[in-house]
This record gives sequence, structure tokens and C-alpha cells, in this order.
Amino acid sequence: MIMNKIYLDNAATTPVAEEVFEAMKPYFTNSYGNPSSVYTTAQEAAMAVGEARERVARLLGASSDREIIFTSGGTEADNLAIKGTAMALKSKGNHIITSKIEHHAVLHSCQYLEKYLGFEVTYLDVDKKGFVDPIDVKEAIRDDTILVTIMMANNEIGTIEPIKEIAKITREKDVCFHTDAVQAVGQIPIDVNDLQVDLLSLSAHKINGPKGVGALYVRKGSKLTPQMSGGAQEWKRRGGTENVPGIVGLGKAAELALENMDNKNKRIKKLRDRLISGINKEIDDVILNGPEGEKRLPNNVHFCFKYIEGESILLNLDMLGIAASSGSACTSGSLDPSHVLLAIGHPHEIAHGSLRLTLGINNTEEDVTYLLEVLPGIIQKIRDMSPLYSV
Repeated sequence: MIMNKIYLDNAATTPVAEEVFEAMKPYFTNSYGNPSSVYTTAQEAAMAVGEARERVARLLGASSDREIIFTSGGTEADNLAIKGTAMALKSKGNHIITSKIEHHAVLHSCQYLEKYLGFEVTYLDVDKKGFVDPIDVKEAIRDDTILVTIMMANNEIGTIEPIKEIAKITREKDVCFHTDAVQAVGQIPIDVNDLQVDLLSLSAHKINGPKGVGALYVRKGSKLTPQMSGGAQEWKRRGGTENVPGIVGLGKAAELALENMDNKNKRIKKLRDRLISGINKEIDDVILNGPEGEKRLPNNVHFCFKYIEGESILLNLDMLGIAASSGSACTSGSLDPSHVLLAIGHPHEIAHGSLRLTLGINNTEEDVTYLLEVLPGIIQKIRDMSPLYSV
């Protein structure tokens, strides 16, 4: 079996940083107590959870670490934010606003509320670059609107949404605002008090932390009905024994992300821009999805290649030791084209030919050079076999 030598799928997951792994190890073997117990071993674990909570709060600019609720990941954080808010505020109304390009953790939560609990959901269009227009949000708000949920940055095409402008509108209208920031945290600076969001979701494994742990920021005073019953953990908002090693790992990853963000982003943006310009220069009939420059995630490159399917590109890259993706890892088993690419206006045949390359802390100039050397040949080889290309 050929192992991938170049990893360009950091939007799907990232390698655990060595410092994170070392921080986690004692809580598997030595300080293994249950944080809810009272004896010394348990309190060592409780103190570690508390320190991790403070680190996550600092990364987000939260006013208090009590505004951080630990979850099993970004998907649970999105579910808790959306379903928890809807159920807590259902006496005020039953209308929710989101966009057509959200992660399925958001879209499926909204669809669940529609199908089983009678809520109404408005799904906003986006423009060709994937931007939600704040004016559309304002016009969609009704007297019975209780929640707006718009992602901070798109996980496929890298568009950074105008969250601050949307939050200003929701605050003026006294509507709760949640943002799925799973792809944005650690990539761009975030200050929840400057943005004025009420809820924000994140996941450890997108910032070189472990899988299976995430967090939800909940602004003080926000109403939220728990979705996980069974205990008084997380101030009765998320029952269940805490995943202490995972939480410690998230805390350390948050600390490293805050410390290294500026230097990391400067280097990765350079690689990103070189990839974009190289692909545009070397390959014909390509479409860059999402915006260019500062309104794009520093690590995201996403193209559609006309006349071919993205899966063939991925298989050929894999055979040459390069790991990439065509879009969200959460929909990799589906044969349907990306809902994001359809939402920005691509027809099915174009949407099927997508390639997402996402950079991380371990990528180098040599990785980019190699990708740019082999990709044009891969594309031409597949096109030569395509009946669409010959026509």
C-alpha cells in the first residue's frame, strides 16, 4: 500500500501536534480520575479541564471560561447550538434563518427541526463567490425569527462570510446568532465580543488537536436547552463524563493556534497563492471557486476542472502520494455533486469536477512544486479519456 507523502486535506483533519500529544498523555495513564469526583486524582483532572477551558476562551476572546461548553466535536456543537436554541426559544417563535452552503451538521439540524418539530427555516442564497448578503439576512428576519445560523468560513471553497455585519443586524432585531466557525478557528483571528455572536462552534481536530472533542461558545445570558441528558457536567448544558485527554488536547491546540497564527498564516498564504496562480497558469478550462485575497481562508484552494470528474483526479493524485479531496469529508460517500458548488451556480457537470487542496503546518514549498509538476499531466490524461472533452 502506497502511503501519502504529501497531505493536502487539512480541512478534513489535521495531524496532532507533538506538543498536544505530550500534553494529553498523562491523562490516559496517571491523572485518569473522573473530574466530577472529589479526591486528588479526580481534582487533577478537573484542574486540567479548567485550564483547557481558559485556553479556548482566550483563543476566542470570550469574557469568561464559563462561556465554553465542551462537546464531542463540531457536529455536536452545531446540533446543541441550533436545536438547543430552538427549543429554548420556541415560545417566542419558530422561524430560523440559515444559508444554502452550510455544513451538513447545520443543514441537517435545521431540516430535523422542520420535519419533526414544526419549525420553519429560510435557506438564503449566496453569490457566485459564496458570500451571504447581510441585506438578505435583514430582509428574511420576521417577528417570529428566533435564530440565524451562518458559517464563519465555508469548508469547501474557503469563503469568509461577513459575520460582524450579520451579527449587527441580528442584535438590532434581538435575534440569536450562531456561527459554525469550525474551519475558521485557528485560521483567522476571532474575537467573539468584537463580532458580537451569541454562539460559536469549533472542533479540535481542525487545529492540530485530537478527534472527538470540540466546544461551543455560549454568550452569557443565552438560552439553551441541553441536548445530552445524564449529568450535571458543563453547568448542566451537556451531560456526560468529560473526555479529559481530548479536552486537554483541545486546550493545548488552542494555545498553540493563538501563539503561532500570524507566522503560520503568512507562510501558508504564500503557498496558497502559489498553488492558485500555478494551476491557473498551467491548466486550461479551470474555475477557481471562492474569492481571492483576504476574504479567503489562508489555507484553502478549490478548483473545478471542466470535462472530468474530481474522483478520478483524487485517485491519480493518491497513486502519486498526494492526499487531497473534492469537498467535505462528511459527504465523501455521496455521488451527488457538492451542494455548495450548486449553490454558487455551477451546473452538475462542472460541480463534479472539483478539487480541494487545503494546506497545514507541515506543508512546504517542495510540496507545492511537486503538486504543480504532476497535476497538469493528471488532468490531461483524464481529459483524453473523457467523451465530454473530445466533444
